[in-house]
Amino acid sequence: MTTLVTVTVEDRSAARAEEAIGRAFDEMERVAALLTRFEESSAVGVLNRDGRLADPPTELRAVVGRGLDLHRRSGGAFDPTVAPLVDLYQVHFTAHGGPPDAAELGEVRALVGAELVHLDDRSLRLGREGMALTLDGIAKGYIVDRMVEVLATQGVRHALVDAGGDIRARGTRADGRPWRVGVQDPRRTAALVETIELADAAVATSGDYVRFHDVDRQYHHTVVPSTGRSPDAIASVSVRAATAVEADAFATAVFALGPEAGPAFVSTLEGVATLVLMRDGARRASPGWLPR
Repeated sequence: MTTLVTVTVEDRSAARAEEAIGRAFDEMERVAALLTRFEESSAVGVLNRDGRLADPPTELRAVVGRGLDLHRRSGGAFDPTVAPLVDLYQVHFTAHGGPPDAAELGEVRALVGAELVHLDDRSLRLGREGMALTLDGIAKGYIVDRMVEVLATQGVRHALVDAGGDIRARGTRADGRPWRVGVQDPRRTAALVETIELADAAVATSGDYVRFHDVDRQYHHTVVPSTGRSPDAIASVSVRAATAVEADAFATAVFALGPEAGPAFVSTLEGVATLVLMRDGARRASPGWLPR
């Protein structure tokens, strides 16, 4: 998962808690192995290599299906086919110390378009040669949800799973208090901008400080599909939702939509709220974002 993952359980039985935590991490490893694009033998690896995958695993169908639905709902802002763009920046900065030129960018942008992905019960196909999927903007949230589901099947009622900022709470803490989660300051990693309370809910944060190519963070891991460039006004986006997969994917979509359209989009979603922190220090929140 290339991040620190922690599972906190409050339970009267230490043995039950330890068993549940172990099973949750087993589930994390199982699902991550299916969804990673960095292993050629994984389901996504085979899809990206061959352009099609027969009988895709249930987990992959679920994540891709959610991604395609969000692509439609967000007007294309969320797009799991941006992998060629992400790779182009990585390769170009490594080889040349700078971004690709407009011609290179335009050529690779032709490979981006989730509307060209075909998913059914029997197969998953990429509609253009050279296309590739990346599930980085949604898979981590899905895996967190799967871990919480495993904890629940083991009888755990009070837990918090945190996968590098994708966080989901099962219930409250054992004493009935909500879990308290801090929102990181995007420019001071040891500081928090505020603290929120979670109970049977999730929050995810996407920031320009996580993975970036240049010291000014003008080029980072989030890429706007329509332009092929990273958003340049937002420093971080946090989204609170019922599940981690929703929070994770909506955070990516808001980042790509921008500081005006992003919160406006979230305001149309029931039970979802967002906090956008700007590079200039400004703070914008959608209705329903209530820090405690």
